Amino acid sequence: MPMIDVEAARGTFADPSTLAQALAEAVMTIEQVPNIPMFRKNTAAFVHTVDAVSTVDGDSNDVRVQVLTNAGALDRDKQLAVVERLTAIVADAAGDPSLAQRTWVLVTEAPEGGWGLWGHAHNQRRARLGCPRRDRTPPGRLLHGVGRRAHQEADRRRSRSLLNNPSASPPR
Repeated sequence: MPMIDVEAARGTFADPSTLAQALAEAVMTIEQVPNIPMFRKNTAAFVHTVDAVSTVDGDSNDVRVQVLTNAGALDRDKQLAVVERLTAIVADAAGDPSLAQRTWVLVTEAPEGGWGLWGHAHNQRRARLGCPRRDRTPPGRLLHGVGRRAHQEADRRRSRSLLNNPSASPPR
């Protein structure tokens, strides 16, 4: 589930909320994650205005977009598509086609287990399956909307089951 951060000088974008939504939708589409609530609610973009932006030459109208995905989520073709599409969205949102020449898009990857959601550090396998927890719940049986207590109770039941059956392997 990608996170996108945009940094630009104050006043660059007339409607930062629309920009954020367009960027999030674009990355989710390019990454080709399932169009399910878990991904739609957790693929997000943040537009930050900064008081000072400057190149060595003193130009102050560059934009930096950083896309953070889990490791391996974007192959080379998808990386190229992310950079191209996000650059176009940023320039369009600013109403300045020349901004495409001054927009930096940085694609970074969180290492395996190096990103978290719902208080849990996730790995690539679980993210692809759409499972929010480190358990064996199949994607069609997610505990969405049941709250933290249901997840905690499921964790306790699994732990008790492992204690009662030492030969069972813990979930990966």
